[in-house]
Amino acid sequence: MNKFRVFYSNFIFDLTCNKVNFFMEVFSIKQDLPINRQIRAKEIQLIEDNGQKAGVIPFEEALAKAENKNLDLVLVAPNTNPPVCKIMNYGKYKFEQAKKEKEAKKKQKVLEIKELRVTPNIEEHDFGFKSKNARKFLTDGNKVKITVRFRGREVNNAKAGEMVLNKFIENLEDIATVEKAPKLEGRNMFTILAKKADK
Repeated sequence: MNKFRVFYSNFIFDLTCNKVNFFMEVFSIKQDLPINRQIRAKEIQLIEDNGQKAGVIPFEEALAKAENKNLDLVLVAPNTNPPVCKIMNYGKYKFEQAKKEKEAKKKQKVLEIKELRVTPNIEEHDFGFKSKNARKFLTDGNKVKITVRFRGREVNNAKAGEMVLNKFIENLEDIATVEKAPKLEGRNMFTILAKKADK
């Protein structure tokens, strides 16, 4: 198969049998750094692509240096006087920044609120089972919402539901803090627990 390489604005595409593989800009990144002719300053402080400071030079001279190396002139510090620009491969820079951002998101744990539903006359074995689940959820770093559901006239004895929730709170007090105290809403009463901060 014939394979063609197309180079456009530092993005590389491999075209094979109508399949397009994106090797650059696989993630969405804001282009908030002015580059090349987008820079309006007449003089700039230049940082070479190897990190060496070249001092204050005319913008056109800095741009010519970048173009001679097939690189970009990027405005990295616009608020200094004169502004600071660096010679770099901007497409590669954005790709690496996107990769770092993706890796950082992978490391972030997504917290959830796990809900456990019980009745105001919950039996002891069921209470133990629900408490065990709540403890596991809290250990994993999630919040736990424990909801007492009242049926029919049970809502007239909301105190029984509050006692059940307080029993859970006491059972889990070694690992959890009360984020939201028991509260009655319609035919449901609930509390929200969160894991205690690590000391």
